Amino acid sequence: MKCILVFLLSAAVFGQTAGFTNGQAARLVIGQSTFTIADTNSSDTVLGGVSGIAYAADTLFVADANYVGAAPSNHRVLLFQGLSTMLPSPTAELVYNSKCPVCLGQANLVLGQPDFKTTTENIPANASGLRLPTAVASDGVHVVVADTNHNRVLIWNRIPTVNNQAADVVVGQPDFASAGIPPNNTPTAKSMRGPQGVWIQNGKLYVADTQNNRVMIYNHIPTTNGVAADIVLGQPNFTTFVEPDLSQQTTTASPTNMLNPVGVTSDGVHLFVTDLGFNRVLIFNAIPTANAAPADVAIGQPDLMSSVANNSYTLVPGDTTMKETALMCTVSNGNDVNGNPTYPPFCNSTLNFPRFALAGGGRLFIADGGNDRVLVYNTIPTQSGAAADLIIGELGGTVNQASDAADSLRTPMSLAWDGTNLYVSDAYNLRITVYSLSTVPLPYQSVRNAANLDIVANGQVTIGGTIQAGDVVTINIGTSTTATPATYTYTVKSTDAGTDVILGLVSAISSSNSGAGDPNVIATADLTDLEVGLTSRVPGDAGNDITLAASVSTNAVITASASGANLIGGGDAAKIAPGTIVTILATDGAPFASQTATADLTQTQLPTQLGGVEVYFNGIRSPIFSVSPTSVNAQIPWEVTDTTSINAYVRSVMGDGSVVASTPVAVTIVPANPGVFSPPNVGPTLGQVVHGSSQAIGIVDIEGSITANDVATVTVEDRTYNYTVQASDTLNTIRDNLVALVSQDPIVTAEPSGEFTRMILRAKLEGPAGNTISYGASANASATVIMTSFSANGMLCCANVAGAPVTVDNPAVPGEFIIVQATGLGLPVLDDNNSPLIQTGIQYPQGGPVTTPGEFVSAIAGGSTADVISATLQPGTVGTFEVILHLNSGISSNPTTSLTIAQDIYVSKAITFPVLNPLAPGAAQ
Repeated sequence: MKCILVFLLSAAVFGQTAGFTNGQAARLVIGQSTFTIADTNSSDTVLGGVSGIAYAADTLFVADANYVGAAPSNHRVLLFQGLSTMLPSPTAELVYNSKCPVCLGQANLVLGQPDFKTTTENIPANASGLRLPTAVASDGVHVVVADTNHNRVLIWNRIPTVNNQAADVVVGQPDFASAGIPPNNTPTAKSMRGPQGVWIQNGKLYVADTQNNRVMIYNHIPTTNGVAADIVLGQPNFTTFVEPDLSQQTTTASPTNMLNPVGVTSDGVHLFVTDLGFNRVLIFNAIPTANAAPADVAIGQPDLMSSVANNSYTLVPGDTTMKETALMCTVSNGNDVNGNPTYPPFCNSTLNFPRFALAGGGRLFIADGGNDRVLVYNTIPTQSGAAADLIIGELGGTVNQASDAADSLRTPMSLAWDGTNLYVSDAYNLRITVYSLSTVPLPYQSVRNAANLDIVANGQVTIGGTIQAGDVVTINIGTSTTATPATYTYTVKSTDAGTDVILGLVSAISSSNSGAGDPNVIATADLTDLEVGLTSRVPGDAGNDITLAASVSTNAVITASASGANLIGGGDAAKIAPGTIVTILATDGAPFASQTATADLTQTQLPTQLGGVEVYFNGIRSPIFSVSPTSVNAQIPWEVTDTTSINAYVRSVMGDGSVVASTPVAVTIVPANPGVFSPPNVGPTLGQVVHGSSQAIGIVDIEGSITANDVATVTVEDRTYNYTVQASDTLNTIRDNLVALVSQDPIVTAEPSGEFTRMILRAKLEGPAGNTISYGASANASATVIMTSFSANGMLCCANVAGAPVTVDNPAVPGEFIIVQATGLGLPVLDDNNSPLIQTGIQYPQGGPVTTPGEFVSAIAGGSTADVISATLQPGTVGTFEVILHLNSGISSNPTTSLTIAQDIYVSKAITFPVLNPLAPGAAQ
């Protein structure tokens, strides 16, 4: 493969310490075939609602059950032995041997069930049966499991070697057949009630005896059944009564007590207790040696006496204005109506029902289950209320983005660490996500449509109800600082349909301000869902400040509802369609590559390695157009159509031979999100627009319904072509029969349009002479088929030089075909003709059939609808669509005519091109 190569940098720039990145995506997923599928058919490769996990002896131990209601709960513990052979290292090259090469892991042993397919519930207590196991731990020799609903902990003296192997020792119960609790709920040093946490460290066994509000320490790993613990934390002694009804408990937080502790771990120096009920993680600076030893630090609370979930701020006592004062979240997020500072409801310092804390590599990780995130402290905190240095599972400390995306979590339950990778059990997504250290951070929003780099806010107004003449629909658009929002109205006519109302509102917004349109938004029509789509003209977060309201007149029967009080989505991650050409942007100071290289686009297939760089989407190595230290242009695989979120990362071989891989970033996958290309090194909005035809053209539209014996007619000058409708016809077959008839004409040819049921007439002779050919369309008086010619003067129109750029010296004219290049239109409708031709990284072949996008394409040019004639994959290119548009015959002269294309709610960034209307006053003739 030929390429242009320039050496620029050495790998020395990557000498920084490896770390995690705020909001980074998972590198790998265990237990599901994609990040988002959430398959419930549990097996050796498919997990249920997992909770406890642990790592030791190259084995990942997984408690495949939970206490939070995530289904299915499989009442088993899985062992993934030889984990390093299952999971690639962060810098490894990946082989495309499955649909998602980063979706991995196959358990090779199961405890608590006879095989991987069986998930029996309510298993009676015995030496091998498990009933809601929620935690597991190992020191590489022993395995311990918190068998929660059997009120016990099971111990295997050696890592099991066969499925459903019996445990060697039980504690919390006198024998393997028992599962009860002491009379009157009075605990002892030998009893347990619903334990949810276990840990082994330096020969000691630690148990979070959850419903007894305590942690038990065994100074030696028990070797006989039912032995007593040596030390108790959270209670003054082993026999203190605990009220079983949580609503009746009156305990308040202190350094020496706990409320439903669900996790206990140690790094050999500190002891960490996840105190769920008091919304904190307790840190003991040394391993306690006495009962009721006080904790030294509380994470998630400002002190050891507080326990409020997300203890962000408090109200000033006695202040009737509800004035806030900061507690844990000291950075204000704005002001109230009285000008007083306000604070976010949660931040990097707060916790909400935390589930697990784990020290590893000098860091402390906390699974903050109620906030759907993992807090990362780069050092072990020494003061209560310390803020996390960064967060995994959300973009920042004040945003809960719980979802199934590759960078999100839904109630993380437990953590494990192998020295390089952090494993997180993601209960409600039925998966374990794996995060890795890197020296090259890849920030959120770094993967974008290459033709649409700006990320803009959007909203919708939905029209419903019924039609009644005289009803008035009003849309108000402004900003938070606008004294009076702009008002746009449409008065309903008795002959209207819902689509007419939508088009009328779009026209009102688009033609305002002398045709320049609303200053804040671009309006588009979604005629399928009866929505007015509104897209911010300004990129980024500023678009979220645009206000939106919709209303109807008194006694109206039509309805109008806005999607929200503001547009949303500005500054959010680019939403990308399969097959899109994307640009991946590097972080300042952390370049991707040591070289600049460009692929040879004359070849039919793009390289998947260029200049030492590889790009992976869900582990699929992507075709690459170009690389540089600051960006990479690549194609999203067509294969990711069945998911809504994938991960992306860049792997680079540097000039000195060292290999680095970026942290992954999540990419939201949508069916379509178009972007229109602009020429390189030209103004930011000037479009890459060319003239569409060297011959004069005309359009005939066929609509209505089918009635046998109707006659559809197309005329060319004095020649008439009639087709008599058959009962078996469709609008498409009427069109195709008329195309066949008209194609016999001596001076014009006919072809079907790629969009709608339309036919295109073209003069056989190139040049302006064809502009004088008259044509028309009609049907008999009683016909239900509707024939319409799109021509202002009854003539073919607008011959130019096909492919010539539209410029000020050679502008587009009303009624002309123009062509733009776009990407992101999504997977075309597949059939036997084109399906084998659409392949990731391979040029769509010359002579390939015209393709139709799976999502309807619309366009607005100069405030008016531009008919989409076709939007097909462009032969000889990868991921590029050729979109042919028919300009409205009434479009005005404007050297910077705005053009957007849209699919569903997604609108391309506006580009401009010059238009000259020769019939407009003062226009040059």
